[in-house]
Amino acid sequence: MFLAFNEIRHSKFRYALIIGVMFLIAYLVFFLTGLAYGLAQENRVAVDQWDADAILLSNDSNNNLGMSMIPIKDFDEVEASEKAVLAQTPGVVQKVGAKKSDDKISVSFFGIRSDEFIMPEVVEGEAFENNDEGIADISIKEEYGIELGDELKLSGQEKTIKIVGFVENAKFSVSPVIYTTIGAYQEIRFEKTDDSPDARINGMVVRGDVTAYPEDDLDKIEISQFISELPGYNAQVLTFGFMIGFLIVIAAIVIGIFIYVLTMQKVSIFGVMKAQGISSGYIASSVIVQTFLLAIIGVGLGFIGTYGTALFLPTAVPFQSNFAFFGIIGLLMVFFALFGAVFSVKTIVKIDPLKAIG
Repeated sequence: MFLAFNEIRHSKFRYALIIGVMFLIAYLVFFLTGLAYGLAQENRVAVDQWDADAILLSNDSNNNLGMSMIPIKDFDEVEASEKAVLAQTPGVVQKVGAKKSDDKISVSFFGIRSDEFIMPEVVEGEAFENNDEGIADISIKEEYGIELGDELKLSGQEKTIKIVGFVENAKFSVSPVIYTTIGAYQEIRFEKTDDSPDARINGMVVRGDVTAYPEDDLDKIEISQFISELPGYNAQVLTFGFMIGFLIVIAAIVIGIFIYVLTMQKVSIFGVMKAQGISSGYIASSVIVQTFLLAIIGVGLGFIGTYGTALFLPTAVPFQSNFAFFGIIGLLMVFFALFGAVFSVKTIVKIDPLKAIG
């Protein structure tokens, strides 16, 4: 331990460069991991908020919520611990009174009943009460400046929705969600309301045990499976997963090579130390301790840099910190650095003092 600290103190610039390299590698891996995780979450976070167990879709929908069409009368035939009606359709909206050149917002409308369990918690404003009101993900306030009381007009329609509340963590397929009534959904999708038993919805969300449902018309899909089959979600997760995985492997190899080269540069010094009677075990343990310190400092600075950067990123950047992922990646990077040091220990053991000095 004394030898490791003393050498770092003596060659500050050299070890500062090594820490800098490890910091940059760790920062890159952490930052890309946060972007990949954030983008994946924006596909599914609204579904996670339901805290549901399964969803019922029409059996010819190929597990696609938007392609599913179910008569609302089937809701009464479903027997479950908790159940909720769900209607969904994409849309493009713009603030009433805004110029045509202003930003249009791609959203996902969720038609729900406010007294059922998938109704989200309103963090600002109040819940919707009629077909002309809605509550939206708070990102449209932060990113587009939409405020309580603003009216949003749908592209290609005369229909408007007044924003009366905001909720958090309500994004579906990367689009912010606007929750509204089933009647409003029908106006948006079919341009008319329908109060009959054959009025169309997209699905039914259930929590707990499902004891009965019309199996000839509906498929019961576990929420985990439903999420994995969201359009583009699986391909996105696999792409980023492989990218981050290969990046970690490459970073580990680079760190291992750095540590090995650093050890080899000190062969003559180790030879002198062995000639003075210092054991190979003591020298090897010093190298490992030194490597551990450098790796911990570099990875720690990388995490701090990533967390600091996240504080200044605009809302439009889908970055989310996942400390479990960061912890695993950090431990892997430290492990591979130590592996490079252990690999170089073999060289230390084989050093002949006379040859090293000569």
